[in-house]
Amino acid sequence: MMRTASRQRYGSLISAIGAIVLVVAVFLPWYGVSFTEHGLALVQQVGESFATRYGNAALQSQLASMHANLSGLSGHELGAISAHQALSTVNVVLLVLGGLSCAIALLALADPSAIADGGRSLLSVLGLGAAAFIIFRMLDKPTPAGELLALSLREGAWLALLGSAAVIAGALFSRPSRHGSAAPSAAGTSAAWAELSGWTPEA
Repeated sequence: MMRTASRQRYGSLISAIGAIVLVVAVFLPWYGVSFTEHGLALVQQVGESFATRYGNAALQSQLASMHANLSGLSGHELGAISAHQALSTVNVVLLVLGGLSCAIALLALADPSAIADGGRSLLSVLGLGAAAFIIFRMLDKPTPAGELLALSLREGAWLALLGSAAVIAGALFSRPSRHGSAAPSAAGTSAAWAELSGWTPEA
């Protein structure tokens, strides 16, 4: 019994930490932002058109120097955005799932008997739901400004996925072991056989 209670507490602690990591990760960088080659070409084309139409030789010379510098920016990260900034709906869903997971895990940590198997199953479902949303947004990244900018995955998305996995792992780990109740003892088997047959083995 003590081993089961200890197992449930360790599992609840893992789920609680995972839920906290998930919530914090929503505000960390999820995507790095960089120019695509198409975006740089479009910027250069607009600059050349503007200089040709309205500029003088000095302006055209400055723009040519800027274009040379822009060419080196292709694929280089210009900045980063978090899930809170880039995902207006998913970030709210993740915060709700993380908050509920944390509340259930902390309640189970304070009193393991207060959370039955149904509560641990709910914790697993919340973790799976969060993981599904995260994986979806890792594979299907937002497309800012059409084809001008490209997004690459940053540490926030991976930490969120790790947090949701910890919620699931903790819920599964905290399930009570049934090995002891699954196999009847030799004495219990002997007693049951004696009742059915009327014969008692000699000592």
